[in-house]
Amino acid sequence: MSDTLFAGGGGFWGFSKKFRATVVNDIWPEVFFFTLVATMVALVSHLTSTSLAISNQMLTVLGTVLGLVISFRTSTAYERFMEGRKLWTNIAIASRNLAQVIWIHVPFERVDKKTGQPMSHLKIIIEKKTMVNLIQAFAVSVKHLLRGEGGVYYADLYPLISCLPRFTSPKHTSEEDMMPLWKASEMDHTMHQTIRSQSFRGDTLSSVLERAQSDPALLKEKNIGSELSDSEVGWLNSMRGRSGKKFDPERALAIIPSEHPLRPARNPPKASLYDYLPFLRILRPVWRPITRRLGRHDDPDGQRRTFTGRKIRPQLADSNVPIEITLFLTTYFSMLLKAGQLQPASATTMVNAISALQDTVTNLERIKNTPLPFAYQAHLRVSLWLYLFFLPFQIFDAFKFLTIPATAFASFLLLGFLEIGQEIENPFNYDLNDLDLDHFCLAVQRELHEITAHTTPDLDEFVFTEWNQPFAPADRRTAKDMMADANHDYHGPETGVHSIRKTLLKSWREVDEATRR
Repeated sequence: MSDTLFAGGGGFWGFSKKFRATVVNDIWPEVFFFTLVATMVALVSHLTSTSLAISNQMLTVLGTVLGLVISFRTSTAYERFMEGRKLWTNIAIASRNLAQVIWIHVPFERVDKKTGQPMSHLKIIIEKKTMVNLIQAFAVSVKHLLRGEGGVYYADLYPLISCLPRFTSPKHTSEEDMMPLWKASEMDHTMHQTIRSQSFRGDTLSSVLERAQSDPALLKEKNIGSELSDSEVGWLNSMRGRSGKKFDPERALAIIPSEHPLRPARNPPKASLYDYLPFLRILRPVWRPITRRLGRHDDPDGQRRTFTGRKIRPQLADSNVPIEITLFLTTYFSMLLKAGQLQPASATTMVNAISALQDTVTNLERIKNTPLPFAYQAHLRVSLWLYLFFLPFQIFDAFKFLTIPATAFASFLLLGFLEIGQEIENPFNYDLNDLDLDHFCLAVQRELHEITAHTTPDLDEFVFTEWNQPFAPADRRTAKDMMADANHDYHGPETGVHSIRKTLLKSWREVDEATRR
């Protein structure tokens, strides 16, 4: 699970996670360097006859300009952060609207065109629920797309879309006839694979998919019957909902065997000692040969940070999964229109929701793929470096040895704001300051399941019952009692509407008096 879900924990671990959310790991080499410069200026000026102090006339002017520019840099990054949050809100809204139209407005009474017989409610509910699952899959696929994780072979995505056709037709099952969704996912899985399956050795992908399409149990049998590595056993346990983790939202998904071991739904970088003691990174070249001799070849820190500790940002994945999902949703919409199953208002809502999903993922890609121009970033950073480099020379006459902590503080302050702006301008990764995309997807999942739990009951089942007091507080009788009291003024042809309006007016007066201080 994303570390952001546990960032508020108490004690040492809570503090450690909050420390990792800071930008100390990214700016400490620069702060250390400018502090050394300040130390050199102070020592040379104090211990020798040579004074390195210079005039501070430019200090105020340049400091003000740099402050304004850094403030602008941080503000633009925060706008991108908030725009990303708003776009994810749009995904949630469009997903709810689309699911509600499919679940409630698409009729349950339908005639099978082939047989002329009424279709069973079970068949229609399965059809609707499958489409709602694709809506959930859209949000999950966008999450993986923004995190640079291409393809469909993830524990939280594959079970939702495994039913989609893999080939152009059941009669054509060669790799040349493979649908773009699965062909691209296979290529991506080969490029980014972290878990190698020992199953299906000697089988081509097309033969595996061809047999799995007609008999998914084949995948399960071959996986269970083969000799599995420790990572594959962990994968199978997680697929069976027995991973042993306290928080395992994938247990709520279907258990569908896959032709590839599924990668984790959430794969944040593991914390290392360097995250808490960043200055130890300077010793990595010495420690790495020792750890390799001890048989430890893993370096969780080396794939996500540079030698000095600066974060390596993942690139946007070349994935077409969200597009493919919207194509299937649009195809379903077209089928409903041809069959005359949607009223004009419902059809408009449905097509607008699908369009909103497509627009949103395009705008999210725009945020991900459009960083601040390099020339602006480079010029700002070089200008700040020059300012901090000459800062101790300008303030030594006034601060003496306090020049050292003053320069360190100024470096930490200005470089920190600059680095924060660079970090939050792309808020879709696993950093503790990034948007919690996993939480957003799980919220969409819960809401969609709540929609499909709605049974669209008849009004008589809940409106005219003893559990409803529609005219309270003026009339606290239940709807069932009012309907049964045929002698009341409410039922009179001349007194009915007038009496009801008097009751509602009395309710307004009582509510107005009770709710005002």
